[in-house]
Amino acid sequence: MNHKPLTVIQVLPALNGGGVERGTLEIGQYLVQQGHRSIVVSAGGRMVEQLIQEGSEHFQARIGIKSPATLKYIPWFRKLLLNIRPDIIHLRSRLPAWICYLAWKSLPQNKRPHLVTTFHGQHSVNRYSKIMTCGEQVITVSEFMKKHILSAYPDVDAEKIVVIPRGIDTSRYYPGYRPDAQWLEQWSQYFPQTRNKKILTLPGRISRRKGIEDFIAIIKSLQSENYAVHGLIVGETNSQKNQYLNELKQLIQDQQLSHAITFTGHRSDLQNILAISDIVFSLSKKPESFGRTVTEALSMAVPVVAYDHGGVSEQLQQLFPTGKVPLNDIDAAAKTAKNILSQKNILISANETYTLARMCSETLAVYTRLTTPSKSNINNQ
Repeated sequence: MNHKPLTVIQVLPALNGGGVERGTLEIGQYLVQQGHRSIVVSAGGRMVEQLIQEGSEHFQARIGIKSPATLKYIPWFRKLLLNIRPDIIHLRSRLPAWICYLAWKSLPQNKRPHLVTTFHGQHSVNRYSKIMTCGEQVITVSEFMKKHILSAYPDVDAEKIVVIPRGIDTSRYYPGYRPDAQWLEQWSQYFPQTRNKKILTLPGRISRRKGIEDFIAIIKSLQSENYAVHGLIVGETNSQKNQYLNELKQLIQDQQLSHAITFTGHRSDLQNILAISDIVFSLSKKPESFGRTVTEALSMAVPVVAYDHGGVSEQLQQLFPTGKVPLNDIDAAAKTAKNILSQKNILISANETYTLARMCSETLAVYTRLTTPSKSNINNQ
């Protein structure tokens, strides 16, 4: 590597789990492997230990708490920047981005590191959210999200938006992956109702926007035509959503499907559940910026049926266009599922686009472009 080692500070509210957090760890580990210095600023959380084991440094600051007390981190972060003199600060969340931007702005121009932001999802459109466009380069996860940013904030320069989809580790998620015999035996004991059934899985938190009612209707349609299927709804229930969970259970009972649908709750073995599934579904009512479980399933050659909108549409177009169905069209989703179940060989393209290696190398390329003197943008913001 000809380029000088970089010092990169990534900033986010906490490290307790989730897509943004996982991406932060993945970039941190890659930077270290490539000989760079990786620092993360957050309030901490259960992923910090892994972050440090993988070679990054962690500075603890409750930088994502919506409270006037958080403003004290502006001088704190300014001092950190002056002490460390990083090459890049990479902002991944709105409130921390404001704190860090104000600290960054207060520095003399010749002491400001380069600024990168990642616009992960569709925040409410307002001045507060617009901070995620303040980077010299704005990374986003899909073409859908790039269009969303330019539509919401028409004064943002389209040239500075870089689409880098989230990537998964294809050495872990690959066609032919199977859980080991011990896991399969335990699964069969815990969930005997799934034995000798085609397993249809809807991953995601229990939420009205996830299309769970549509999933129930699809199972009903398949059952009515004597398909031996079992539906799994895999995800945790927020304490505020217990009433909704009870509504869903009542609906399943009313449809006489209690024997055919299981809520598994939160599972840390989602990869194995996806791997034993015959079809994975993505039925979100609102378009999602990116669907991680969609890529994970397709990378293991498990078919996905999904509503044709948002970033998920792009993923399916690339890997499995057969799985796309019109938004809210339960009949089309059920019909597509029946077609998949009745075919022996399903053709799913190899995942060469949504890979961890590509995501990491393209992110590092953004950092490198900014810090290469001949190409860098002048900090004049």
